[in-house]
Amino acid sequence: MRTSSRRAFLATAGRGVVAGLTLPALSVAAQSSATERVRHAIIGAGNQGKRHAQAFSTFPDCEIVALCDVDPERRKLVAGKLPNPDRIALVEDFRRVLDDKSIESVSIATPDHWHTPVALAAIQAGKHVYVEKPCAHNINEARLLAKAAAASGRCVQQGTQGRSSESIKQAVALLREGVIGRVRLAKAINHQFREPIGREPETSPPEGVNYDLWLGPAPLHPFTKNRWHYNWHWFWDYGCGDIANDGIHQVDQARWGLGVGLPNAVSASGGQLFYDDDHQTPDTQVITFEYDHCYLMYEMRLWTDYPMEGHDNGVVFYGDKGKLEIGRGGCDVFLKGEEKRHIGPYASIEDHFRNFLDCVKAGNPAGLNGGIAEGAVSTTLCHLGNIATRVGRKLTIDPEKGECMDDGEANRLFTREYRQGYELPKIG
Repeated sequence: MRTSSRRAFLATAGRGVVAGLTLPALSVAAQSSATERVRHAIIGAGNQGKRHAQAFSTFPDCEIVALCDVDPERRKLVAGKLPNPDRIALVEDFRRVLDDKSIESVSIATPDHWHTPVALAAIQAGKHVYVEKPCAHNINEARLLAKAAAASGRCVQQGTQGRSSESIKQAVALLREGVIGRVRLAKAINHQFREPIGREPETSPPEGVNYDLWLGPAPLHPFTKNRWHYNWHWFWDYGCGDIANDGIHQVDQARWGLGVGLPNAVSASGGQLFYDDDHQTPDTQVITFEYDHCYLMYEMRLWTDYPMEGHDNGVVFYGDKGKLEIGRGGCDVFLKGEEKRHIGPYASIEDHFRNFLDCVKAGNPAGLNGGIAEGAVSTTLCHLGNIATRVGRKLTIDPEKGECMDDGEANRLFTREYRQGYELPKIG
């Protein structure tokens, strides 16, 4: 992303209003045994939160001291699988975690609509933040988060772990050196089989669950099982569809390899060719991001499995001398008339966590592999693709201002209405 574009992206960040965060201090069961150990908390105990908890607990210089989730069963289940369950505070409200000054860093693995509100509050509380992708539920939130992180001096890392892969770093360097010639197109491919979710009636929330807190900034809506664990991804109030759930990895790597930031234009088509159920988000989506000298294409289909392509989700860079592929099987170069050259394996999420911890301990945000300045831009591309899909027309983008030109309907989707009592924290 051009430096001027990044500055403009941060400068256009909107302003929220203060949400009250004054709560009694959290008392944890044990203090860190050594000052070099990072006291870390997990906020969100779903599938990804469990992964965070298990991985961070394996690092000898990190101690999991708190686990937060509105579902008491989930927080008990995850804590019970950790090596120090009796020393972990189990918390319903994330604000109690942030109020504990002894906690140095947090992981945010909540539903998407809580990512930025929790991250902003954590930065205000002086915490370092690892936030799952997408870092924001809308474009305005991504800008606010990038701006707040830059002003705070705290480490804020997005969970796009491909950025910590030595093989992908090498692949990007080879692209810069012209290994496959001039690259005019990269295709980010998200193809996998995701089961239909059916239709679920409105019911009462599970016993003991603080459903109002789970909804947070989202509109009030009666509880249904399909708007609950994991399936919330497929509702616009809480999630951003699979482009921002899984496809963001490929979008981020494609953008990184091309060396581009915000596009000049975005065109998209998408809908439901497979699902006939409670899903709101597309199962099929094709998006083109236009730049001065290249295109970035995103192709999504959630009704075909990996073997159909011969590989899982990935990115293909097309040059006039050959192609370079990045996938979870690794990175490969295919030059005309030559045998495939394997560069190395894909990314490890543990490497990304390790990079975050190292930067936290060193107080070095510049050392983050997936720092939020870049993470916010890739998140924005996903939202632009969704906006173009939803309004049904091509978006012309001013990459310096970071907004759609002459399209009020599209620009209104850059933000959302926040429920009273759950407004965004104010940043300076």
